[in-house]
Amino acid sequence: MNWIDNYVRPKINSLFSRREVPENLWAKCDECGTMLFHREVKDNLRVCTNCGHHMYIPPRERLEALFDGGAYTEVPVPQPIADPLQFRDQKRYPERLKAAQKATSEAEAMIVAEGEILRTPALVAVQDFGFMAGSMGMQVGNAMIAAAERAVERRKPLVVFTAAGGARMQEGILSLMQMPRTTVAVEMMAEAGVPYVVVLTHPTTGGVTASYAMLGDVHIAEPGALICFAGPRVIEQTIRETLPEGFQRAEYLRDHGMIDRVTPRAEQKAEIATILRMLTGAGPVVHGDLPKPDAALAVAAPAPQG
Repeated sequence: MNWIDNYVRPKINSLFSRREVPENLWAKCDECGTMLFHREVKDNLRVCTNCGHHMYIPPRERLEALFDGGAYTEVPVPQPIADPLQFRDQKRYPERLKAAQKATSEAEAMIVAEGEILRTPALVAVQDFGFMAGSMGMQVGNAMIAAAERAVERRKPLVVFTAAGGARMQEGILSLMQMPRTTVAVEMMAEAGVPYVVVLTHPTTGGVTASYAMLGDVHIAEPGALICFAGPRVIEQTIRETLPEGFQRAEYLRDHGMIDRVTPRAEQKAEIATILRMLTGAGPVVHGDLPKPDAALAVAAPAPQG
């Protein structure tokens, strides 16, 4: 061993050694495969800057982007029985719940929040596809009812962002019972004259589509979102026919009168605020950070001279 082996070679190796790159530094677009810097993706509301594909966005990120200043108050939701059927497949149901809670840092698949959207008071419920595929269990039913009751009590419109793979099989018939429960909640708002707007995100399927997802006063969808009861592959296998291009996607449903709008994520805040103000009979949207002027303190402009 000499000074080259003892000093020079280790020094060179340290200079040219490969640095470890954090796993969460880059995100890959599911649609076009482009590698995107994670900060760029987050700043763009989880929309691919190359192809415009709308990726999964955590519910709290969505709420922060939607409400003014990212400020909102979370509405408490009654928690159901943890494992009513003592269900077990490859794992026990409580184990699956704990795994989903650890992965998402959320207690369940739907969050209800209250705040202002461009100075427009509103309640917002967001379904989390990352939590057991957003499956509709008893907690989702409780969340929808809690949101509807609060909306009626406070006379505030309700906006629901849907994302689900269907009913939660671990809760069996109790999961299916959430379809009529949530339908009654929506009917309660309709009878009270409280606006109800639905934003359909990718994917919205199964019992959610068959209940509260398609009962809104206005239906908005994100670009490319799959919206259906049974998926296209199941339908093709059943009818043994090739389905049209883009079948059951947001744009196809809009063109065939099933939904009202297809709106990119970056434009949803302004559009939702405008729709809510139209439905409630309020004035136009107030833009900017300054509060809306108080009409009682307004000073009349002087009459023109001459």
